[in-house]
Amino acid sequence: MLDVLAHTLRRRPDRPAVLGTTRTGAVRTTATFGDLADLAESCAAALHARGVAGGSTVGVAVRPGPRALAVLLALHRLGARAAVLDPGAGPDVLRARLALARPDLVLADATAQAAAGWARPLARRARLALPDLAALGPVATIGPRLPGCAPALDTGVRRAPLPPPVDEDGDAVIVFTSGTTAQPRAVVHTRSSLAAGMATVAELVRPRAGEPVLGGTFFVLLPSLASGAPVALPARSVPVLRRQLHRLAPQATYLTPPLLRRLLAAGGRFTGRVWTGSAPASADLLTRVKRAGAHEAWGVYALTELFPAAAVEQADKAAFTGEGDLVGVPLPAVAAKTDASGELLLSGPAARDRYLGQDPDPWVATGDQARLDRGRIVLEGRRKDMVLRHAENIYPGLYEPGLHVPGVELALLVGVPAQDGDERLVAVVQPAPEADRATLRAALSGPLQRMGTARPDAVLLADIPLSGRSLKPDRAATARLAARCLAARRQG
Repeated sequence: MLDVLAHTLRRRPDRPAVLGTTRTGAVRTTATFGDLADLAESCAAALHARGVAGGSTVGVAVRPGPRALAVLLALHRLGARAAVLDPGAGPDVLRARLALARPDLVLADATAQAAAGWARPLARRARLALPDLAALGPVATIGPRLPGCAPALDTGVRRAPLPPPVDEDGDAVIVFTSGTTAQPRAVVHTRSSLAAGMATVAELVRPRAGEPVLGGTFFVLLPSLASGAPVALPARSVPVLRRQLHRLAPQATYLTPPLLRRLLAAGGRFTGRVWTGSAPASADLLTRVKRAGAHEAWGVYALTELFPAAAVEQADKAAFTGEGDLVGVPLPAVAAKTDASGELLLSGPAARDRYLGQDPDPWVATGDQARLDRGRIVLEGRRKDMVLRHAENIYPGLYEPGLHVPGVELALLVGVPAQDGDERLVAVVQPAPEADRATLRAALSGPLQRMGTARPDAVLLADIPLSGRSLKPDRAATARLAARCLAARRQG
C-alpha cells in the first residue's frame, strides 16, 4: 500500500491531497500529492544522511498531517521502523517506552518539544506531558523550529544519492499499548502486516478518486490517498467540524463515538458512509448517525494488534436481539475462534508480528469474552471487567447493549466493593443532553428486568468518565464515581 501511495503521489502532483478548514468550514488545501512526494523524498534524504537505514529505529512524536505521513513514507523507503510516541502518555511512561524501543533518533515537531520544555505548564492543560527528549538520545526537529528546539532535520540535503527502496519484509512500526513504567508493552507490525491492514481498509471503505474523505488516522489517510482521494483532517472544534462536514460533503467519514455524540448534540449532519471505532458504538448511536443524513453507518471492531478485524452496519446491529454486542462478521482473511475460557482469539495477515521483546505469535488474544453466532462475533465483555457478586461471574459486556435505550448515550456496568468482600453491581447511565430523566428511568425498567440474576443493585444517571486519545469509557474511573455516589447516598 505504501508503495502504491508513493506512485500515486507522483502521478497526481497538482491535485489536493491533505485538506484543512477555516473557522467557517471552508476547505483549504494543506498539501498536494506532489508536495507530499517531495517532502517524503527530502525526509528520506535527510534521514539517510543521519545514518538511518534498514534496521534503524526512529521515534516519531509528530502530529498527524503531511509531515507525519512524509516521515512514515521516508522510513518505509529506507527500511527503518517507526516507534510512535504519544505525548499524552506522561513523562515516566514515555521514558520507559523509549528505553524499550531504543530509537537511534527521535523526530519531534516543535509542539511536542515545547510540551517537554518551556510550554510544559500550558501542555499539562491539554493533557500533554513529555520528558526532556534531548536527555533520552539524539533529537531532530521536523517542520518549523521554535527557540529551544533541537536542531532541524536538514531536509535540503542532497549530498549522497538515496539507496534503492527496500522491498523486503521487516519491522515497520512499533505502537505502545498497555503496560507499566516497569514493563511497557509494544505491538510490532511488519511491513507486510501493515500493508495487509491498509488493504483491508481500502477494500472495506472503497474510496473513490477525487472525492474527499474525512479522518485523521494513518489507516484512513494511507488507503484513501493511495486511491487518489483527498483526505480532510477533522477540525478540533465541534462547531467548526460541523461546518466542515457541511461544506466538504465527504464520501466517507471516520470519527470516534464520543466525537459523533458531540456532533449530533450540536446538530451535525453527515453524507456518504460514516465509520466509527476505537470505543464501543451502540446501535442507537449508529441509528442517530443515519437519521442525521449518513447513507450507511458502520461500527468497526479493531485492535492495535489487528486493524480492522470486523465491521457491522447499523441495520444489522439494530436487528440483533441476542445478548451481547454484535460487532460483525470477521473481515476477509481474518480468522476468529474462542479458547476454553471464552476469550476471543484473532489471526490473519494484518495481525501484529509480535510484542516487542517476545517471540512471534500468529494468534492475538483480544482480552474480550465473546461467542461466534453464525460466523458473527458477539462480544460479552472484557475478561478483566468481570464482576463477582454472590459467587456469580457477571460479564458486563453481555448486558450493556440492552441498556442503550433511546435517550442513553453511554452505559456501563461496574463493580463496587462491598463491606463483606463481595461486589455490588452498579449501572452507570449517561443520558443524552435532551433526555428527560424520569422518562429514561421508565424506559430502562424493561431491560433491567430482563437481566435476571445480573440485574444491578443500583442505577446511577451520570456522565461517564472518558480516557485515552480515543476517549474510551474509563471503567476504573466509572467504578470510583459509582462508589462515591453510593457512599453519598448512604450518608444522606
